[in-house]
Order: sequence, then structure tokens, then C-alpha cells
Amino acid sequence: MSLVVKKFGGTSVANLDKIRGVVKRVSTARSSWERIIIVVSAMAGETDKLIRFAHALSPQPVGREMDLLLTSGERIASSLLAIALDAVGIPAISLTGGQAGILTEGAHTRARVRSIRPARILKELDEGKVVVAAGFQGVDEFDEETTLGRGGSDLTAVALAAALEADRCEIYTDVDGVYTADPRLVPDAKRMEQISFEEMMELASLGAKVLQARSVDLAAKYDLPLVVRSAFDEGEGTLIIPESTGIESPAVRGVSRDSKQSKLTISAVPDRPGIAAALFGRLAEKSIMVDMIVQNVSDNGLTDISITVNSDMAQQAEQIMVESNESFGGATISRDDDIAKVSVVGVGMKSQAGVAARVFSALARSRINIMMISTSEISISVVVRQADSENSVRVLHKEFIG
Repeated sequence: MSLVVKKFGGTSVANLDKIRGVVKRVSTARSSWERIIIVVSAMAGETDKLIRFAHALSPQPVGREMDLLLTSGERIASSLLAIALDAVGIPAISLTGGQAGILTEGAHTRARVRSIRPARILKELDEGKVVVAAGFQGVDEFDEETTLGRGGSDLTAVALAAALEADRCEIYTDVDGVYTADPRLVPDAKRMEQISFEEMMELASLGAKVLQARSVDLAAKYDLPLVVRSAFDEGEGTLIIPESTGIESPAVRGVSRDSKQSKLTISAVPDRPGIAAALFGRLAEKSIMVDMIVQNVSDNGLTDISITVNSDMAQQAEQIMVESNESFGGATISRDDDIAKVSVVGVGMKSQAGVAARVFSALARSRINIMMISTSEISISVVVRQADSENSVRVLHKEFIG
């Protein structure tokens, strides 16, 4: 029997009228699909509001309580959508992440999906119901509520689609597909009809907000057809596939920007074996993901180590560095939140020389200073000042895409 998983983001269920719009889409889809699972995010702005409330009460809220708090947003949205579907004669049931069988492991607020137990979902589908699952959440081995990190509803949708061997997974957003850059920053950005899993995963991990990187990785692992399309029109969207078709891929397919970055530097630490291992071991213990790493050349037996992390983790990372500094004997800890990461991505870089030179030259012509650099096989990322980041995207998009 045909099965589709459709995920609707926060803007798609932002108010009651938008929820009614989703109901119309589901009603239409029932003529094409025998079984339908809907995954929803919290209503637009709801998660950020709850985070503000928590931080107004505590500078560092306990992870368990944050997870219990934040999962309420998706539960509200899923219940409202199920009510709206039932009101027009479409049998539906809302399920929390735990009820949907999503089992997790790892730290609160950044849990990972361990397995899916689909018995409850299959039972409801067999009874002819549309299942509306709350995204972003699951339960751990102790039956504690956990969340899957920012964008976790994408991961919920892909995980359910993979576990239930769905025919496809559709991600509905406020844009009509994946663009070569954020259309709000680059009016000339172009919608891509298709993009490879590899390129999409790189763009997502480097700041493109259309999909969570972990969800793309999981879809690629199971070779799951993935489509990104608008919740508000009938366009074809963007198909994400194992490899883009075409004789040769361009050097750069897309430009992304991540404005939620912080740079932390621990200065004048002893330049001896084991220092970096101890520092990064402590960061790993707290599930803090480090992005860029720069260690300066040793001077008088001392060195500086700079890292970048997501700004949501900056305060915790800074505290770990302060504690580490006490045992290392380092001189100072500094933190810089006035940065952003801008990246160019394309599988064509594998076979084309000179891409880095063009990146650096284009930014230099616009008098944009580069603070840090990192590369992968299919991407080049630079750290710049926040004030320069939007223009950096436009400059690089013009240089490579037009």
C-alpha cells in the first residue's frame, strides 16, 4: 500500500487559517496516497517564545526541563491539526514522539534517534486514520522526553519514512524548494529542480535552513526520495537524489550563511601533547559540536587555540574552556559573537581548480576581511564579521552563479 510522509514546518501551521490550508492539502493527497503520515513543527515563533521564557527564569535551564517544555509546542500543533482534519470528516489521530515509537539516546536537547517502534502508527494507519505525529521529539530508555535539536522535525519525518519504508518524504516550507542562496538575501537566487544528497547535506550543515543536515544524512543512508516544496503553492519544488544528473556539475551549486556562530579562543596554553585532547574531550563529553579549529604557531612554548561553535552552545563551551584553562595555566579566554560563516558548496569542486582563489579574490574586491577558513572536498567556508555576511553571500553568488 502506498505511503507518504509529509512534514509541515512552523510557518505552515502558524495560525488556524494555515492549519486549514494543510487540511486542504491532506484532503487532496488522499486521492493519491492510501496511507498518510503528517509530521508537524510547533506553530511559528512558539519554540523561541518558550526558550525566552525559560532563560528569563534561569541563565542555564536544566536540559530535562527544557525538553519537557519545548515538546509542548509540537504537541499543540499536532492536536490542532488532528482536530481540524476530523472536523471535515478525515479520520485522524495525533501522537507524541513517544507514542509514535521514536526512541532516542544521548544528551537532552540534542538527542539522537536510536530506533523506531512503528506498531502504534501501523495500527492507526490500518484503521484508516491519518497519523499526525509531533516532530522534534522522542523518548529515551527511561521514558524521559527528549528533543532532536533545531530542525528536528525534519529528522522525525525522515526517520518515520525510512522505518516504514515510505514511497517518499515531502518537506513543506515557506519557500518553493531549495535555492542557490537565501532568496531574502539574493533576489536573483535560483530554485534548483534537483540537488544531490551530498550537496544538500553540506549546505544544510553550513547554515542553509531549508533542511536539517541529520535528516538529509538519514535519507541518503536509506536512499529515500526526498522533496522540498512550498506549503502555499502547487510548485514541483526540489528533488533531492543520490547524484545530480548532467554531464558535469558546476563548481558551486549554492551559497549559505550561518549567522549563529561564536568564536572562542584560549590563549597562551602550553604547547605540549595532550592539551588539545583534554580540551576537546571535555567539549565532547557535553555534546558540544566544534566546527572550525585553528591553532597558532607556538611562541615560547605557548600557543593559542580558537574554535567556532553554534552560538546556542557558546556559553557552555566558554565555561568548559574556563575550567580547562585553570588546569592548563592559559592566560586568557575570549569570546566573539560578532561573526558569521559563509560557505560555497558544489561537487564540481572535486574536479575544478581555483575555486578558493576566486572566493578570496571576490571577497577582497569587496573589501571583506576573512577571519578564519575551512574546507571540505565540496565546500569552502569563511568566517567574516556579521555586518559583512549578507554582502558576502551576494558577492559569492554573483561570482559563481550569476
